[in-house]
Amino acid sequence: MVWTPLHAKIHRTIRSRHLFERNQRLLIAVSGGQDSLCLIKLLLDLQSKWGWDLGIAHCDHRWRSDSQANANHVENLAKTWGISFYLETANEPINSEAAARDWRYQALSAIAQANNYQYILTGHTASDRAETLLYNLIRGTGADGLQALTWQRPLTAGIMLVRPLLEITRLQTEQFCQEFKLPIWEDSTNQDLQYARNRIRQQLIPYLRENFNPQVESALAQTAELLLAEVEYLEKAAQQLREKAMLWGTCTERLVPSGAEVSRSIGHEEDSFTPLLPLRLNRRVLQKAPLALQRRVMRQILQQILTDAPSFEHIEKLTALIIAPNRSQTDPFPGGAIAQVEGDWICLK
Repeated sequence: MVWTPLHAKIHRTIRSRHLFERNQRLLIAVSGGQDSLCLIKLLLDLQSKWGWDLGIAHCDHRWRSDSQANANHVENLAKTWGISFYLETANEPINSEAAARDWRYQALSAIAQANNYQYILTGHTASDRAETLLYNLIRGTGADGLQALTWQRPLTAGIMLVRPLLEITRLQTEQFCQEFKLPIWEDSTNQDLQYARNRIRQQLIPYLRENFNPQVESALAQTAELLLAEVEYLEKAAQQLREKAMLWGTCTERLVPSGAEVSRSIGHEEDSFTPLLPLRLNRRVLQKAPLALQRRVMRQILQQILTDAPSFEHIEKLTALIIAPNRSQTDPFPGGAIAQVEGDWICLK
């Protein structure tokens, strides 16, 4: 095996970030493009050191005339490498990016669950991270949206989504594929400028690279990495503040007497937080906190109450009640919930 700097980098990254351990079953999502081929080649070469049991999954969205040929190409690669291959084909063509992404993760999760894989790996790179940051920034977002492409996140119970290539650019994966003569399947939809991400990739990034910073992708990916740690810290701090400020029950009932009882009632893990209206928030507790934490508390509350992600306007009108006059109230949120000031309390009902 030829040991390249990229092999060494991925080996160190997996170990230092504890992305997964030795002897794990890893399912790699392979489209046939340069990034996923680079990833599977690296993992195959490192397999002897780590003892992984590797499998390849391919998702056919049926949105290109050559999609079946693409799937056959990936299957032949899996046979050449002697590893398991799994194919999921959409019942109908999927034509939007968001719908395709949702379907793809559902399909990958189903394959992993059925075949006892603990991890699903994708070939997202630093270039994807830079594009995601720009895409969300242009649409309007906070720090959470700017660092949305993270190293790992749970997909379902017992299955983790991992992105080992987030420190490697698309140029590096292309060079790696050329060096090892990997048969890249070119996806024609990547050139279609009707998709915003393709315009960012084909037009905006090259313009920024040429006119502002030749290493713009790595620089933006580094910004996302810095924001990731800061968001994790702020979310934990906001959760602690929320637990301190929140009291259960109707707005006319006796208050829960201690913070300890509140903590037991709502739990310390984000997934265990399932608010039941009505609920109360202590304004005096919230007023002592920085605005950034106030907003995050309100966002966490609204994320559990609303069907869709809360907008900036939703968060702001709830945050404004922290210092609003008594009896102030919001207009209804989607779904009908209303927040009202009752003395030292914000009551959602």
